[in-house]
Amino acid sequence: MSKISDVVQRARAAFSAGQTRPLQFRVQQLEALRRMIKEREQDIAGALAADLHKNEWNSYYQEVEYVLEEIEHAMKKLPEWAADAPVEKTTQTQQDECYIHSEPLGVVLIIGTWNYPFNLVIQPLVGAIAAGNAVVLKPSELSENTANLLATIIPQYLDKDLYPVINGGVPETTEVLTERFDHILYTGSTAVGKIVMTAAAKHLTPVTLELGGKSPCYVDKDCDLDVACRRIAWGKFMNSGQTCVAPDYILCDPAIQNHIVEKLKKSLKEFYGDDAKKSRDYGRIINARHFQRVMGLIEGQKVAYGGTGDAPSRYIAPTILMDVDPQSPVMQEEIFGPVMPIVCVHSLEEAIQFINQREKPLALYVFSNNDKVIKKMIAETSSGGVTANDVIVHITIHSLPYGGVGHSGMGAYHGKKSFETFSHRRSCLVRSLRNDEAHKARYPPSPAKVAPPGFRCAPAGGQDAFTPPTHWRTVPGTPNPSLSPLYSLMHAPDFQMDLDLTSPSPQPMLDTDRPIKL
Repeated sequence: MSKISDVVQRARAAFSAGQTRPLQFRVQQLEALRRMIKEREQDIAGALAADLHKNEWNSYYQEVEYVLEEIEHAMKKLPEWAADAPVEKTTQTQQDECYIHSEPLGVVLIIGTWNYPFNLVIQPLVGAIAAGNAVVLKPSELSENTANLLATIIPQYLDKDLYPVINGGVPETTEVLTERFDHILYTGSTAVGKIVMTAAAKHLTPVTLELGGKSPCYVDKDCDLDVACRRIAWGKFMNSGQTCVAPDYILCDPAIQNHIVEKLKKSLKEFYGDDAKKSRDYGRIINARHFQRVMGLIEGQKVAYGGTGDAPSRYIAPTILMDVDPQSPVMQEEIFGPVMPIVCVHSLEEAIQFINQREKPLALYVFSNNDKVIKKMIAETSSGGVTANDVIVHITIHSLPYGGVGHSGMGAYHGKKSFETFSHRRSCLVRSLRNDEAHKARYPPSPAKVAPPGFRCAPAGGQDAFTPPTHWRTVPGTPNPSLSPLYSLMHAPDFQMDLDLTSPSPQPMLDTDRPIKL
């Protein structure tokens, strides 16, 4: 047995022993996770600085704060989430107990990514622990410092068998995907998402895929451009553009394109100064390969601002591109870097058409003072999530599930949705063994029932009479209200219906020879 297989088997054995079932145990593990984050905050910040040039402030507010809030929310709401949820009953089940019971799925695999290497591993872990699962964690090898830190500190605070960390590159990820899991949550590219889904299919394992795509940002002419561009610049260039829900490109009328460029430039200078390379708030590209990829997207474009880079430090200046051709390479893939293309459209309808001609994005942004413009954009497009008159903030709210649609992903998490994602919602009905008389009508043999007074329902050929099942719904005005709508035609007390069983398709017949549809 390989080391990875042994790790997964130990996690399954620990889960099967029932350790995670009690809510008290889950809360204890969440409390330990919270303690780990607070006690090792400096170590976490150091790892993020080494991987992505994040300072302590950005490390905390971009990666740590929302995890701590998620833990607090989960511990507070866990008794409510885990409680059996009663459901609406039918007339036949009024005396029964009908409810949904949430149970843990089993052993879950969480594969993180490198752009927010702490948050995107630990935040889904919170929901998986709350739901009572064992969790195997696989951080991204590209954010090496954070991955090594997680492998070191998590076993110091959480149960070692239930919550192991597996480090390594493509070979290790490939191997771990051969193991059987009860759910896989993957964050990363669409291409790798397909590989994960293919591997999961071999075991019929359900998946949550948090992918990406080109998230559009439509700026209406009826809009405060100063505020809009400040918010867009913040979301786009945070973490050097390496955010899966960052606005990927701007759609606007040609008449306001120059104004948007100038106001974006103004905001960038306010944020990062005249030379962003010297700013402690400006990030770096994760590695040399991605640096070359992003720089290649700038080639041949009309650069309105920035456009420069430094390979040794993996620095790319905040860049704005004007009059971008929709067919150019920068519009064919998710940029995932500090490059903002502006594509001109002449109307809201043209913007909607432009968006709908492409794969569904993870997020969509619209800026306008006109509520009708916002509602139309939401109603006539599709995306994982939407924020109007700001960017990114919809993913920070516990009550809004975070996830994609189509090529941007499937499934969702955050808050209660995380608990539901990592739970099986089991349908339960509990019935008494008493009063079985109430259920006698369902038992064979059906001919044993007696026809109501004044009626005779007899098959042709003189066979034994039978009574239609008593569960047929009531029709007011029929001779016997407990019988089917069929009997609404039976007005006379001496009505007789015969069945011609010699026909290939027997039809109930009235004395007028008109067929009755059952």
